[in-house]
Parts: sequence; structure tokens; C-alpha cells
Amino acid sequence: MRADSDPTSPTPAQLARENEELRQQLSEAEELLMAIRTGSIDALAVQGPGGPRIFTLEGADQSYRTLIEQMNEGALLLSPDATVLYCNACLAGLLEAPLETLMGNSFDQFVPDDFRVYWQELVTNGWDGKSRGEMPLLTAGGRLRPMALALNVLGSAEAPVLAVIATDVSARREISVIRARVAAQNELLGLQQQELQAKAKEATETSRILEGLPHIAWTADPQGESTYLNRRWFAYTGQDPQHVTPTLILAQLHPDDLEQAMRSWKQALAGGEALELECRIRDAAGNYRWMLGRALPWRDEQGEIVRWIGTYTDMHEQKLAMARVEETRQELRANNQQLTRINADLDNFIYTASHDLRSPITNIEGLLETLNQELPANQRLGAVEPVLRMMQDSVDRFKRTIENLTDISKLQKDSVLPRTPVALASLIEDVRLDLQPLIQTAAGELEVDITECATIVLAEKNLRSIVYNLLSNAFKYHDPARPARVRLRCCPAEPGFVALQVHDNGLGLDLREDRQLFTMFQRLHDHVEGSGIGLYMVKKIAENAGGRVAVASELGEGSVFTVYLPE
Repeated sequence: MRADSDPTSPTPAQLARENEELRQQLSEAEELLMAIRTGSIDALAVQGPGGPRIFTLEGADQSYRTLIEQMNEGALLLSPDATVLYCNACLAGLLEAPLETLMGNSFDQFVPDDFRVYWQELVTNGWDGKSRGEMPLLTAGGRLRPMALALNVLGSAEAPVLAVIATDVSARREISVIRARVAAQNELLGLQQQELQAKAKEATETSRILEGLPHIAWTADPQGESTYLNRRWFAYTGQDPQHVTPTLILAQLHPDDLEQAMRSWKQALAGGEALELECRIRDAAGNYRWMLGRALPWRDEQGEIVRWIGTYTDMHEQKLAMARVEETRQELRANNQQLTRINADLDNFIYTASHDLRSPITNIEGLLETLNQELPANQRLGAVEPVLRMMQDSVDRFKRTIENLTDISKLQKDSVLPRTPVALASLIEDVRLDLQPLIQTAAGELEVDITECATIVLAEKNLRSIVYNLLSNAFKYHDPARPARVRLRCCPAEPGFVALQVHDNGLGLDLREDRQLFTMFQRLHDHVEGSGIGLYMVKKIAENAGGRVAVASELGEGSVFTVYLPE
């Protein structure tokens, strides 16, 4: 025996015996695992710090264990300290670890550090009853695999185990993404379908409305291509609805109108603006009739044009009437020009006549005056004196006629005189002084009330003519049975006008002859001397200024003449 040998070292025989014992234990362990996997045993005894503990698989049978082994979800049983008591082949495949490395080892090695707290919550809730959750597990190769976990406590109170079912959700997530895409696509298709249905409903409603119109109606897309024509188009043109084309539609327009119509249509499309044009369209009999074409853009909520809606309205008769009116206007224009020339000729004639006649009348008047002076008084007695007086009256009437003709000639020219504010009080006083002999003859009285409009905007010469003629007529045609009472009043009338009113208590007028009242040289009372031109001039001056004249009268009671003049 060697001096340095250790008396406690095992001998080769001892080592051989220990090796044989270990082999026997390993063989027993493998038989135990195989028995568990194949279902040959229903219980398992595990030595713990407090002695052996019995784990049983209650109700376990061959078919159930075979199902666990063959199902596509991972299954394992955990002891309270997270030791793997059982694991099926599916879970071993999911974790990429050999089955023998899982049995008897802690399952915590497959839990990522970031999820240990969450895993512990699932385990705690599982031991309390049931729990579910999703988290990744760490495979033996170091990859993370998303798993859905379902935990449930099994066994008796003395030997409980925690059953865990692990489902790989990688494919489910991919399916979820696909389903989300499909859902989005379906939603888009649904919206498109709804939009198409809405457009179809809108098109149907539009067609129903357009068919009810008493006009030709049509629609076009945003680019201007025809999309619909109502039945009135086909009834008018005689075209076949089944074979109508854009070319056939355009062929119905008059060749002389086609170019302008297309130019206007293109401008409307480019600017998105409403269209209105006139053109001739051929009917089924081959006759062209004038149509008024209108088109409006129909826009959506975003302001984009979705269609054009248009109509054609027959305006042939109106067009012909307008042509006749235009011809009449041209004729009237020509007549007005001719009348203007005639008026100018008349003005020249009146001026020439008054100038040429005034000289011989003056000579005649001078000869009468000389005759009166040279003829002895005894020779003027008898028939000579009345003849001389009648000759002088004729000369005076001739002179007044020439003066009236001159005034009428000037009246039209006076209409363009500048209008200025005229003080009414001083103008009336001047006229009253001129008429004083006439007022005295009529034993008359003039009352003036102009406080409401002290001034009138008119040419002073024209305003004086109005006041003079109205007042002179009021006193001239007084009733001989009573003194003449005349009232002149000025006041605001309808908006934008003032009323100049002369009220008398004279003979009055029969207004049934009112149409002749303002006619030139018309006289309604022949017993009083006059030319019959005063009221004509009053009416003409008022109308030239944009006003008018009104008359109210009663025979034997008097008259009221009202002249309305712009302010």
C-alpha cells in the first residue's frame, strides 16, 4: 500500500458499483417519463423537503393524453415553484427546446425579463382560480414568440398543479392584419357602393324631374359629354333614343349657329359658369325654330362639378315678335328723324313767316293810324268808324297769332334751358302786376299760399309762362255774376314732386271734352277773347320738365288746375 494514498478514496469496485446504481436510477427515471407520457401511470411521488409528495392525474386515460400530445397548442403542468411537471411536444416545438430539457426544470427561464412581473400576476391569478393573458415567451434560440396563455389550477388541495395552455398568436396577428385590411377594403367598397347607389338614386330623381319639365332638358358630365336627353328632345327632333350620338345631336343645330354655340359651351366648361345662348334647332319636319339654351353646373359638397343640367326653351314666336318690334323701332327711328327735320323746317317756316308777316302788318297798322289821324271827324261817323275798328281788331289778332306761333316755336328749345331754383313769391308778384288790368275788370282777388315751397326748380322763363297762363285764364273766364276769387297754392305732392295749384270760382269746364282741353288753338268758351294756346303751352312745359297737368272742374262752380313739377 502506498504511503500517500487516501484511505477515504473509493476503490474501483466502489466506483463501479456507484456507476451501476446511477445507471439504474437513470433507467428508472426514463421509464417513469415514458410511463407519464404514454399514460401508463396515474400518479407521481416527488420527494420534497417535507417528505414525499404524491401528484396524481385524476381521470387520466390514454385517449385524453393522446389528445394533449397531438393538439396544436402547447400544454404544461407547473408545480407551485414553477417546476415543469409535464410538457407536451407542441410546446417544446414552440420553445425550440428538447422535451427532456423542459421536464423537471423551472419554466421561468422562458419568461423575458420585461414580462416577469406580468407573468407572476398571471401565475398568482391562475393559482387563485383562472387567468388569461398574452405575452411573448423566450425560445431556446433567443427569439420572442407571442403567445396567448390560459392558466387553471388542477388537482386536489394536497397536491395541486397549475395547468397552462399556450397558443401561438403569431399567425393570428397576421390574420388580424389581413382581416383589418379586408375590413378596410370592404368599408371602402361599401362607401363606393353607397355612393353609386346615391348617384343612381340622384340620377333617377333628376330624370324624373327633367321628364316633368315642359322643355327640352339634358345632362352632361363634367367634361361636357352628353349623358341624358329627356323625351321632349326625341319628340321634337324625331331621333331614335337607341341610336342617338353626340354627332347626331350637334347636327340638329343650325350651321350658322353651331360655331358660336360650341364656343360659348367651351367657355362655360372652362370657367364652370352658367351658360345662356340663343340658337336654332331643327325639328322632325326639318324646320328650324329658335331656342333659348341654358345650362347650370351641379356641384357636390366640395364644390366640384359632378354634372351639367341644361334646357332648351322654344322662343321662336318671341324671336319673330322681337324682330318685328326691331323693324318697327327702325321705322319709328326713321319717322322720328323725318319729324325732327319737319320740326326744324316748321321752326324755320314759323320764324320766316313771323318775320316776313310782321313787316306788312306793321305797315297796315301804320296806315290805319295815319287814316285815323287824317280822316276828318265828321267823315268817321256812320259806317266808317266800325269798319276802322274791325280792321284794327283784325290787325291785333294777326299780331297775337304771330306772337303765339313764335312762342310755340321757342317752347321746344326752351325745354333744354338750365333748371335753377326760382323764388316763387317775386315771380307771382310780377305776373300779378302784368295782369292787374284784367284783375280789376273781373273785380277779382288773388290769394297766394306758397309757404310750403317757396322755390321751384325750373327755367324761370318757363315757370313764368305757367303761372301767367293759369292766372290769366282764371280771371279771364270768371263768372260775370260774381267777383272772381282765385287762389294759388304750392305744396309738396307725391315723392319727388311739388304741386302748383290754381283754384278759381269761374265758369267751370265740361270735362267730357277734356281730351281737347290742352289742344293747340282749342277754346272752350267763345264769348271771351283768346288764342287757345295758353293751356297747350302749360302742358308742354310741364311734360318737358318731367311733370304733368291735372284738371278738376264743374260747370258753374269753377276749376282747379294742378301742375306737378319735379323737385
